[in-house]
Amino acid sequence: MTTFLRSSDAFIWSIGADPRMRSTIVSLLLLDRSPDFATVVGRFRGLSHHVPMFRARVVPSRWPLPPRWQPDPEFDLAFHVRRVGAPGAGDLAAVLELARVAAMADFDPARPLWEATLIEEMAGGGAALLCRMNHALTDGVGAVEISRYLFDDPRQIGCRGRSVVTAPAEAASPQVRSQLGEVVSASVGAAMRALHGSVRTMPGLLLHATRHPAGSVRSAGATATSLWRAAGPHRRGSPSMFARSSLRAVFVHEVPTQALHRAAAVAGGSLNDAFLAAVTAGLRGYHADRGMVAEFTVTMPINLRNATDQPGGNRTTLMRFRIPAGPAGPEVRMRNIHRLAGAQRAEKSLAYTSVLAGAVSLAPRCYIRSQFENVDFIASNVPGPTAPVNLGGAAVQRQYAFSPTLGSAFNVTLLSYDQVCGIGFNVDTAAIPDVEPFRGHLIAGFDEVVAPFR
Repeated sequence: MTTFLRSSDAFIWSIGADPRMRSTIVSLLLLDRSPDFATVVGRFRGLSHHVPMFRARVVPSRWPLPPRWQPDPEFDLAFHVRRVGAPGAGDLAAVLELARVAAMADFDPARPLWEATLIEEMAGGGAALLCRMNHALTDGVGAVEISRYLFDDPRQIGCRGRSVVTAPAEAASPQVRSQLGEVVSASVGAAMRALHGSVRTMPGLLLHATRHPAGSVRSAGATATSLWRAAGPHRRGSPSMFARSSLRAVFVHEVPTQALHRAAAVAGGSLNDAFLAAVTAGLRGYHADRGMVAEFTVTMPINLRNATDQPGGNRTTLMRFRIPAGPAGPEVRMRNIHRLAGAQRAEKSLAYTSVLAGAVSLAPRCYIRSQFENVDFIASNVPGPTAPVNLGGAAVQRQYAFSPTLGSAFNVTLLSYDQVCGIGFNVDTAAIPDVEPFRGHLIAGFDEVVAPFR
């Protein structure tokens, strides 16, 4: 059975060869007690059957085909699901140290790209489940869908239990043929793909152009400009967060979900606007301490997943834009962010996400690295379960995610759970060596936005 990585998954997999751009997603579930380990193992066994990529490894293909998923003939669930006693004082700080190491570690390419570790005997009788997976397996929203297979309450298992697209090599399905077409087209350049699309749609385009010549020219120009904004060169905004390394620090924060919603409502925006405004406020304070005022270049994943998509694989696109860090109050900042983020969601380049991923993956590594390293931070907002859930008889108290920096100075991921937004920070310590002051400013930024609404 042959299942090729989609363009975006193959791109994520390829850039991970650089340790500074390692694409590991780490998630942390804090539990009120140790769950039944046999149940946990059984849930992961079921998950690996529902999402076959969890039993597969990535192997190279002959050029110009992308890498492919190949079932691991030596798949050993005990290698992927483990249990350990809590280290050190057994507190959250000790568990976060394990998360930090997990974020920096690479995967064995001879095995499936995920691991789960149950951490028992924490202070106060609690436990934690620390999971890590390569971003090529799925995106943040897909990871939440996948995680629902683990929970006790069947009503929480909202995942769609479909396998990844597979087909015999000698009779590839239409979906696989489509994937191959994507890759081949990208390999010979976006122009060939555009020509292929033009041939199919030429009659309609000619008719439209004949009736609306000026509008057709404007539309083509707008699309080209949008593609340039998505893939063209750009510069970072911060004058200080420029160094990059493979070293990481992680920390967490939490805010009431309703407080962020109420803050955003004042500015006529969304929770995501309040989230980005808080991060920007913290960054402004951090830079002001150093006598700097900057605007910041942010990359924001935009979810493209729909009801028919499988939980595995990436269904997001990365859009970048600049956020001013002037002395505006929270309300003005949220309004500005709402306008800027809204413009990103309306970009014409969103329709060409897969083509861009395939084309950019063929660019020189130095260009790809410079593109990502000129981003100040990545901000992700991932909706999690809206009601409490259990795992193996233990109540999940908090959830945090630490998404990869992908060459930026830091990644901040908001993962909502029940009535709380758990916020995980993954920081490149070469870009931000003074992590504690940085942490203090970020927390102050959230306080500035939500304090009146707690």
